[in-house]
Amino acid sequence: MHLDYFVDMSTEIIQIRDVPSEDVHIIRARAAARNISLSQYLRDLIHEDASQPEMSEVLARITRRSSIDVDMEEIRSFIEEGRR
Repeated sequence: MHLDYFVDMSTEIIQIRDVPSEDVHIIRARAAARNISLSQYLRDLIHEDASQPEMSEVLARITRRSSIDVDMEEIRSFIEEGRR
């Protein structure tokens, strides 16, 4: 998966120290399997992570939703309907 999200954005250099060798071998192999550079692979991982909302944001959105009033029979019926 090659993302071009960084083309029009300013970029920064990040250095990561003390990465275990076995982790480096794994991520190099994963980058090679996708036919992209290690740098591109890591940029994609960072962008994917940065694009996800924080858990606190997700929970806040859930708490703002209105509740649904259903009884146990309606829940059972819904589950059964999904099994058919």
